[in-house]
Amino acid sequence: METNLQLTPEEYRTQIERIIAILKEDLPTLFERDISYDIYTSDIDFIDPVNRFKGKLSYRIIFWTLRFHGQLFFTELYFDLHDVQQTASDIITANWTVRGTLRLPWKPQLFFNGYSTYKLNLEGLIYYHQDTWDRSPQAILKQFLSSSL
Repeated sequence: METNLQLTPEEYRTQIERIIAILKEDLPTLFERDISYDIYTSDIDFIDPVNRFKGKLSYRIIFWTLRFHGQLFFTELYFDLHDVQQTASDIITANWTVRGTLRLPWKPQLFFNGYSTYKLNLEGLIYYHQDTWDRSPQAILKQFLSSSL
């Protein structure tokens, strides 16, 4: 629940540690189960190479859509979380890889690396989430057409 109160430096550090722990728990299973939304502001801004959404409802829909399409179109789909760390006083960065096998006769493999940048407000809540990928959306889609990476 958002309180509109600025945290003390100690409370802010504790909140960052809490957010890092939650991200480490949530992200590896985001294709299987829902994430925790109490660490985000109600007007969370999400950006990736193909989308931009604002608001917690839209943010929830993004994760529901990832799970739905992941189960529908893939026989295997993984979000490998490599690292989550505080990279600035108000920024947390997560490095990851998405990999999977499409539900097609030739079983094309999906694979791309990326990182998520999370910006925190003075209340210690994430108000901005940007995903950056190591290749273009078109290059990722081309993986579906080939039988090997």
